[in-house]
Amino acid sequence: MMIHPGFIRREIIRSSKQAMVFILCVGLSLVTLTAFSGFSKSIYQSLLHDARKLHAADIIIQSYETLSNPLSQAISEKVQEGSAELARYHEFYSVIRTNDDSTSVLSLLKVVEKGYPFYGNVVLKSGRPLHEVLTSGQTVVAPTLLDRLGLKIGDAIQVGYTSLTIQDVVLTEPDRPVSIFSFGPRVFIAAEDLDTLGLVQTGSRIRQVHLLKVNDSEQIDALAYGLRQVADLEREQVDTFQTTRSRIKRFHERFIFFLNLVGIFILVVSGVGIQSTLTALLNEKQYAIAIMKALGATNRYILVHYMMIVMLLGSIGMGAGILTGVFIQFGLVNLLSALLPPNTPFLIAWSGLAESVVLGILVVLIFSFLPLYRLRGMRPVMILRKDIPVLTRHWPVLASYGVFALFFFGLVFRHMQDIRFGLYFVAGVCGLILITMAITYGMLRALKGLHIRNLAIRQAVKGLFRKGGATQTIMVSLTTSLCVIFSIYLVEQNLDATFVKSFPQDSPNLFFLDIQPAQTAAFSKAMNQDVPFYPIVRARVTHVNNDAIDRQSERNKKRDNLARVFNLTYRHHLLDDEVIINGAGLFRSDWQEIQVSVLDTVIDMHPMDIGDTIQFNIQGVPLTARISSIRSRTKGSLRPFFYFVFEKDTLKSAPQTMFAAFRVSQEDIGPLQTRVVNQFPNINVIDLTETIRVFAGIIKKLSEIIRGFSVLSIFAGVLILISAVFATRAERITESVYYKILGARKAFVVKVFSLENLLIGLASSVLAVILSQAGTYVICRFVLEIDFRMFLTSCALMVAAAVILVNGVGIFSARSILEKKPITYLREQPDA
Repeated sequence: MMIHPGFIRREIIRSSKQAMVFILCVGLSLVTLTAFSGFSKSIYQSLLHDARKLHAADIIIQSYETLSNPLSQAISEKVQEGSAELARYHEFYSVIRTNDDSTSVLSLLKVVEKGYPFYGNVVLKSGRPLHEVLTSGQTVVAPTLLDRLGLKIGDAIQVGYTSLTIQDVVLTEPDRPVSIFSFGPRVFIAAEDLDTLGLVQTGSRIRQVHLLKVNDSEQIDALAYGLRQVADLEREQVDTFQTTRSRIKRFHERFIFFLNLVGIFILVVSGVGIQSTLTALLNEKQYAIAIMKALGATNRYILVHYMMIVMLLGSIGMGAGILTGVFIQFGLVNLLSALLPPNTPFLIAWSGLAESVVLGILVVLIFSFLPLYRLRGMRPVMILRKDIPVLTRHWPVLASYGVFALFFFGLVFRHMQDIRFGLYFVAGVCGLILITMAITYGMLRALKGLHIRNLAIRQAVKGLFRKGGATQTIMVSLTTSLCVIFSIYLVEQNLDATFVKSFPQDSPNLFFLDIQPAQTAAFSKAMNQDVPFYPIVRARVTHVNNDAIDRQSERNKKRDNLARVFNLTYRHHLLDDEVIINGAGLFRSDWQEIQVSVLDTVIDMHPMDIGDTIQFNIQGVPLTARISSIRSRTKGSLRPFFYFVFEKDTLKSAPQTMFAAFRVSQEDIGPLQTRVVNQFPNINVIDLTETIRVFAGIIKKLSEIIRGFSVLSIFAGVLILISAVFATRAERITESVYYKILGARKAFVVKVFSLENLLIGLASSVLAVILSQAGTYVICRFVLEIDFRMFLTSCALMVAAAVILVNGVGIFSARSILEKKPITYLREQPDA
């Protein structure tokens, strides 16, 4: 069989508008995933290339306690034999104050030894090396500390129990590339001053990091393996620069995770657009196809030629989508520069582009199957009947949906990593689409059965049911797209309203950490009130029912897990926002062994029940307790809570610190923080309102990016609307001409078409608001555990904007139809 390029060219030219919409749908389906995949791989390659600089060493050993003797001895041996060089630093938060105690600020201290960093540079404002500037009695600070305390280089600051002189300003450091994720400005202090600070006390949360530079790079993995063998993995972590997960890596993984969710959703909506647009394009050709068959053309001839058309247009769309995705990737690198390591390069990930090409081919094939298969059902008799072919066999439809389901599941799990969340996402998307389909079907049936007296409205409603109009497809696409965008906005606004604009009146806003037990009486006296203290004993969970905890498996979870350090406490009463959901009380009087009450959140991390045993490690001392009760919180709040609660006699002798929290008026926070730290330099004061403002800024920036990409899904719905206008062009022209012949003016025709678009836009956006309100309610009440607000004014404005958009696109697409004159139309008819 010969291929006729001329036929392919003529068919594309004659349906150039539909072809352009098809190309845009294909491109749109690929643009986001191409951008996100390329962005992800580009950042990953960049991080891998600069991994040593990001961690400042070859091997990184971290612990919140003094290193165990075997590990400490092994490190010393490697240093003494010349296999490696060692540099240590301590990192912790503390409140820095001016010498006159007038102002103070919570800061992140880094007490470093000479030799830090082995790779990369700490860039100072003066341009001098860090080891030359940072000597005993001197300090190097971030510029924000100078701004907030009103100081300059040469001034002195109070850190703990000593005074240090500011020698220079730090601009960047290699292993803290993303300062937005830390609270408080950086302060560098020489290791010689650590003891004089007086801040390292029992129970203090201080991260101790040992950095090793291995002289023979080929021995890095072997040396790390040897250290890992002698380390106490319950409390010590040994990694190489390639295996450790930095904050930027974790941010990158989680952010790309959510971007991929948006990309997959856009692909699904765009896929519907591809199918709808191709159906409309082929419907335009049905009479020509019927004539070709009457003149002897076979199904194979027609199918092959139109498949060539689809693949040609699909290739153009793929190229456009991938190219646009690369440009968006470049824009992402610039847009997120504050959240990435400095000077992150833009790299084209060829493997990502290859993946996009394969994805594009699959998208075109899957979503083009049904429209192309329907070509077999076109018969010459259709020229007279003016009908649209209907599939008489159901297996093609079922097969198409089955392949799409497999493709969708595969795509989700390819990008999810967390299988459980992937299943939730699949169920959520499918549920949203099915609910929207059911509701729109019911709405359209109800409209069809109405008896409307107004002529313009009656004709507009009738226009919703034109053959090939795809009204339900348009409404489903627009509704789901708008629902996602509205939901993101409503969740963000509820978070902002709850934590930023109206901090809960019954929640404490000031937290006091690292209070020593001997300081409680003096602290209460300084506060002029009876302060409730919460004992904190730091420990790790090692076993549940004698089964050891797999720490690596736990750390791989994308949610809270048992691998981390927990804060244990002791008391014999429930807090105001706690209830017992399993058990008669906190503890049982008929049990003689050690008992522990657990929060229901722990049960989500690992299956447990009343009577099960949990083994803890408290600074090297094992403790086994039996679960006596399971608690739950009655409402989400910012009040203190603990996962594990023991009886007082069990933990009262364990190494511990005290924690206090209460509410202070906003204007009193600064003076109180300064007064507390002046009297108790070891106590850290956390202003929760400031912490929340930082988080709110991050959430707002990221949600704006995600919402911006979600707008592309609306564009897919708009393309479906345009294709529907093109598909029903003949019917619309006929209606327009009949109206004009019967005496109607152009304004009436515009009114009818506008009302039709108004019905589609209004129904879709109102339904989207209802569904997004329901979804946001569930997220706020049961996931975030915060009060739910509807923001009806904002929703009304978003509905109005959506209606204006849909109506504007619909009228713009139909402008040539509106201009058609009756005499011109009648002359074009073969029987005129």
